[in-house]
Amino acid sequence: MADTHHVLLVSFTDPARCRSAFAEAVSLPGLRQAAILERSADGLLDVPDNHVRGAGVPTVGGGLVGGLVGLLGGPIGVLLGSAAGATLANAAENRQLLEDGAGLIVLSSRVEDGMSMLVVDLHESSRQPADELARRHDGTLQRLSAKEFAAQVEAAERAAQDTEKA
Repeated sequence: MADTHHVLLVSFTDPARCRSAFAEAVSLPGLRQAAILERSADGLLDVPDNHVRGAGVPTVGGGLVGGLVGLLGGPIGVLLGSAAGATLANAAENRQLLEDGAGLIVLSSRVEDGMSMLVVDLHESSRQPADELARRHDGTLQRLSAKEFAAQVEAAERAAQDTEKA
């Protein structure tokens, strides 16, 4: 199987099983990010845990590159370059986190009262590791292509903007 980018939705009736599956999911090959969505019996939604592989790396890298460019301006240039590079990279990283949050909001409607869902964004070269994880923890697995999921999120964002304008 060729490497494919998927968003996996693993539904659970037992939040403890979902949290246990999350602990294993963070080590799945090709993982980009994972999160738990839980809805209480009262209907309140919670995101008790999430993991983003490489979080903070762009910000640090931007600061280093900015500092190297700043070497041309001496010690003050290094300071200003590092700060500017880190700020720009952090803004880009925050934008990505906001987009990921929008995806969780779209998925929240799929979590019924008293249920939990493990959301995993990954590049799969084999379906076996994720399939086994869902089976071991008694979860119901659904795969969405990342492109399909991104289109759903964009449609929801457009609908929200149209509602806001009206």
